[in-house]
Amino acid sequence: MTMGPPLRKLVLTVHVTCSVGWLGAVAGFLVLAVTGLTSQDAQMVRAAYLATELTASAVIVPLCFAALLSGLVQSLGTRWGLFRHYWVFFKLLITVFATIILLVHMQPISYVAGVAADGALASGDLQRLRIQLVADAGAALVALLVTTTLAVYKPRGLTPYGQRKLRQQRRARLLHSHQ
Repeated sequence: MTMGPPLRKLVLTVHVTCSVGWLGAVAGFLVLAVTGLTSQDAQMVRAAYLATELTASAVIVPLCFAALLSGLVQSLGTRWGLFRHYWVFFKLLITVFATIILLVHMQPISYVAGVAADGALASGDLQRLRIQLVADAGAALVALLVTTTLAVYKPRGLTPYGQRKLRQQRRARLLHSHQ
């Protein structure tokens, strides 16, 4: 089922807005995580980690799900399809993987924020976990930039399913034109 132009534009607008918002929120999270890791000011460290949890739970997770859902609707309601083009399929895989990793990493984010909220986080405490937050945010940023690049450049290439559907469409048009 193909969406009409007004609905297609609305869904595209929602998808782009949520995707760009997710990218920006992850960039902000990365700044907070680096600040928490490198600052020598105890109050700044506490504030940074409290803000990471708030940013992740109130902004990143909702935008992540909204981008995933709107991307599914967009692909299923347009000629691109979900499994016809490699670039759409890879965007889906990256987004699903990033969503799963995000949900798994909410626990360490909450743990570090909880320690910070208790006021018990010194500059050398939880060093590995704090480095992990920076690395995870950096990896998420790269993944989101890859999906953005795929969406903009739309590299050519049909999946085997897409090739089969294209052949079926051509056959149907050929039969229809001969009738």
